[in-house]
Amino acid sequence: MKGQLSKKVEAPVPASDLWDVYGTLELVRLIKELLPEILHDVGVDVGDGGVGTVLKITLAPGSPVAYYKEKFIEVDQEKRIKVVDVVEGGYLEAGFSLYRTTFEIIEKGDHSSVISTIDYELDDASADNAALVSIKPLEIVAETLVKYLKEKKIDHANV
Repeated sequence: MKGQLSKKVEAPVPASDLWDVYGTLELVRLIKELLPEILHDVGVDVGDGGVGTVLKITLAPGSPVAYYKEKFIEVDQEKRIKVVDVVEGGYLEAGFSLYRTTFEIIEKGDHSSVISTIDYELDDASADNAALVSIKPLEIVAETLVKYLKEKKIDHANV
């Protein structure tokens, strides 16, 4: 069974500001700081935020998945696209053979948008586990980061 979920969040901030977060390890630092109810802990096993970086993500208690490791398989600075695959734990233990998240930052003048997409595959015996897949946490992350960047921009303008 294959599936895909996608969500677009409009952002009244420049694409370059969003990419400075999504295209780097700053993303996980800010999620941990701003949304501790989603992300309990994160550790960098390997890498500096580029292709090949492996993170161990521990989700907050009560999450349907306790932990997983993800690997950055594409970080395209020009197109502002980051692709991350789960490589251990979590979704793979629940019967998924693929759990991939793609973040794309689209420029629209002084504004931009974040498109978050989850692609997944699971074996037929685990088809009921498709219910574990939710785009909502990525939507909350995008909305929180947009608000953070917007407030940061206002704070700098008032200095």
